[in-house]
Amino acid sequence: MDLTWMAWTWQTAAFFGLIAGLLCMMMVWEWISPGGGPRHGGLGLDTTRGDRLFISLLGSAYIHLGWLAFTDAPLWGGTVLSIVFAIAVFRWV
Repeated sequence: MDLTWMAWTWQTAAFFGLIAGLLCMMMVWEWISPGGGPRHGGLGLDTTRGDRLFISLLGSAYIHLGWLAFTDAPLWGGTVLSIVFAIAVFRWV
């Protein structure tokens, strides 16, 4: 696939593909199990599935930025930490 016209790398394309895939998965989840009403979580917020996805994505962005700022370790560590964070958000927030 030639993405050079936008100066994209395969990593950038994979990132946006992952976001699109997550949104499609959330759509299918809502179609299979409608409702997903608000849940009162650990932060004292009433959140829906979409809210928790947004919090997970936003938190993952900050985790990656912090990883890049404060460590020279490979970014895979930040990715693993972000996945653990997303699981925690969907479980307890």
